Amino acid sequence: MSLNLQRIGLIAARDYKAAITSRAFLFGLLLMPVLLVMFAVLVPRILNSRSPQIVGDVAVIDTTGKVVPELKAALLPEEIARRRSVESDQGPLKPGATAAAAGQPIARLTLVEAPANADVDTYKRWLVQPPAAPTRHLAVVVIQPDAVARRPGAAAFGSYALYTSPRLDELTEATLRNTMRAALIATRLRAQNLDPEAMASVQQVFQPDAVVVGAAGERSASRTVARFLPFACGLLLFVGVMTGGQLLMTSTVEEKSSRVIEVLLAAVSPLELMYGKLLGTLGLGLTMTAVYVSISVYALAQFSLSGLLDPMLIVYLVAFFVVTYLVFGSLMLTIGAAVNQNAEAQALLPPVFILLVGGYSLSGVIGQAPNSAFSVAMSFIPPVNTFAMIARLSSIAPPPSWEVWTTLLISLVTAMLVVWFAAKVFKVALLMHGRPPTFGTLLRWARMA
Repeated sequence: MSLNLQRIGLIAARDYKAAITSRAFLFGLLLMPVLLVMFAVLVPRILNSRSPQIVGDVAVIDTTGKVVPELKAALLPEEIARRRSVESDQGPLKPGATAAAAGQPIARLTLVEAPANADVDTYKRWLVQPPAAPTRHLAVVVIQPDAVARRPGAAAFGSYALYTSPRLDELTEATLRNTMRAALIATRLRAQNLDPEAMASVQQVFQPDAVVVGAAGERSASRTVARFLPFACGLLLFVGVMTGGQLLMTSTVEEKSSRVIEVLLAAVSPLELMYGKLLGTLGLGLTMTAVYVSISVYALAQFSLSGLLDPMLIVYLVAFFVVTYLVFGSLMLTIGAAVNQNAEAQALLPPVFILLVGGYSLSGVIGQAPNSAFSVAMSFIPPVNTFAMIARLSSIAPPPSWEVWTTLLISLVTAMLVVWFAAKVFKVALLMHGRPPTFGTLLRWARMA
């Protein structure tokens, strides 16, 4: 039987227009992009937003009599900013940079020096007393006598005790601990006639960004993106195929139960109807994928990570989406044609759903070990091979081109076989009514056609 491409196109356009103009689909289509845009726009601003600057007093009981001078220098806002910059591997602050340039606002901590023999309990009470000035009593530090010079026979230095106010936030406490550490180390080094600045400079090794060198050239590497990208690509495949396939199955069941199918079959052949519906929802899935990819690229650009995305990955994603949709969409279309109600379809859907979810679930695992024996093997086993290969392509170590094209060829052959099977069942099952079939019945119908 010859197929009329014009009639197939009309059926495809009809299904595409009916689905894309429905409120439920538009809401589902726009919900995730809106959430992604909000995430891309708001998160950088939240991360860059600055907390109120903390101003308060810190009482220090220095039983060694040597740490306070170093502690005063280490509490300077410029010194706190410099340490933060070094710890984050951003390098030293440039000349003229402000103290807040290294991140969150720098707490302004005023040192209240107490006598070496001061009573600790008295300063604990000081900690809870409201101050006369606008500043707050934030902490009491008691430096132990052996914090600078070890006791005879001791293997380690002493440390300090820290008593804090309930008003002391976590970031300021971390700043105070970091400052105490820097002051104690500097004091110990000076006690041994060593230069703390020279020792710190020798120990600084700033971590460079890795550059992946492959046959296609060099590209920057980001471990965070490498962990997230395979999962994201698998999610795009899963959402597009699942949404389009469900719409295809549901619309077929509704048209069959309402007898609209019989009216359509008066104008087109069963195969023309099947191919038109399959292509219409394929276009729908491609529209969803295009929207999600565009929003994802925009989100990466907001974090200055768009350069890490290989443009060929988008091409491969579209190609693997098409073949994946042809496989699972044809199976869902077959189920929709074989049953009379949506409730009956749920009995046949689980095996298809398990294969789809199974392929998607492998994306994150394969993305972390793209060249393992398991990952390579899964790249050639349909129908999950498309998920496995797109995860490997989006990983930090993509596979060679011959493996990609082999997987694409296997997927294309698989899609052709599944579409052929769906066409056989579709012709027989479309006008069947009564008891819902089993998978054995579907195979028998395929042999009958």
